Amino acid sequence: MSHSSNRGVVYQGPGKVEVLDIPDPIFSNPAGKKIGHAVILKVLSTNICGSDQHMVRGRTTAPAGMVLGHEITGEVIEKGSDVEMLNVGDIVSVPFNVACGRCRCCRELDTGVCLTVNPARAGGAYGYVDMGGWVGGQAKYVMIPYADFNLLKFPDRDQALAKIKDLTMLSDILPTGFHGAMTAGVGVGSITYVAGAGPVGLAAAASAQILGAAVVMIGDFNQDRLAHAAKMGFVPIDLSKHDRLGEMVEQVVGVPEVDSAIDAVGFEARGHSGKEQPAIVLNQMMEITRVAGKIGIPGLYVTADPGAHEKAAQEGSLSLKFGLGWSKAQSFHTGQTPVLRYNRQLMNAILHDRLPIAKIVNAQVIPLEEAAQGYAQFDAGVAAKYILDPHGEIS
Repeated sequence: MSHSSNRGVVYQGPGKVEVLDIPDPIFSNPAGKKIGHAVILKVLSTNICGSDQHMVRGRTTAPAGMVLGHEITGEVIEKGSDVEMLNVGDIVSVPFNVACGRCRCCRELDTGVCLTVNPARAGGAYGYVDMGGWVGGQAKYVMIPYADFNLLKFPDRDQALAKIKDLTMLSDILPTGFHGAMTAGVGVGSITYVAGAGPVGLAAAASAQILGAAVVMIGDFNQDRLAHAAKMGFVPIDLSKHDRLGEMVEQVVGVPEVDSAIDAVGFEARGHSGKEQPAIVLNQMMEITRVAGKIGIPGLYVTADPGAHEKAAQEGSLSLKFGLGWSKAQSFHTGQTPVLRYNRQLMNAILHDRLPIAKIVNAQVIPLEEAAQGYAQFDAGVAAKYILDPHGEIS
């Protein structure tokens, strides 16, 4: 490869990330086997995600030394011998799911749980704990396997570069928010509640709107995020007022229930007391969702949480009021988002100015070298989505 040395964001233990020199990407899988179905990308944009924050906070079993980053948009600069559908110079979106395209799950477009790319369990991802050992993309360069299957090529290079701040959201948060809305059954006239006014919550709210929801409420404790959500046309629900969510919903729509609820918070949820209550959002969703309604759960839940305050939660066991959901005949949908199922149509919505997602999530571009500051500010609850600019070409 004829480029300058690689740099990347490296997890150094709880609370600490650093931008360091890292090895150049090569055409081999995490087990060291050479592969011809991959490409090397020059990373044009790569985002800091709330899921990354779980690792950086020490709330997972992530080992020090991992290169982080699973939200990647880049330019093909080198391709393997088996790549047929892509060319050097193409600008592409990378789904955060690493997927082979060949197993049963991939063939059914359940790419979030590919059966072959991770020896430990179903599902692979870049730069993420227990997801197969694939090197992350918060870097200058990255290798992407099964490129013909995984990568979404943008149809026009100049158009893609002009809309890069919107298109970078296709790798994860926009499809994830959309998946939450779809699995929650949002449609024309739906009354919808989204838990969490962070970037994924805002993406879910925007998705609900484009799917035709009549009312989209979004709940949070963070006043800055609520103010931004209101500015974007969503109904803010201030959870700091009290712990009776149904009453707050009733003040908006006249009844204490919704058709569809979306959990964009996940396992680090907090209750009105300020203490962590990992099941609080799920239990509130069951309370406010109507009989036979649907709950989409794109928020992350883990099999092991070493930082949890309760022993059960450390092992991924939560105190769910599951009987309530069962008695109301509610539907629940969980798991990693299968990005490939949605990213092409969402790309078209962006390219034709139907979904200004960068504005909706308040995208802010910062240099790769300022990643540590971006992580700290995002962790403090800033009402923004940080895009890292590894080569200084989009800011």
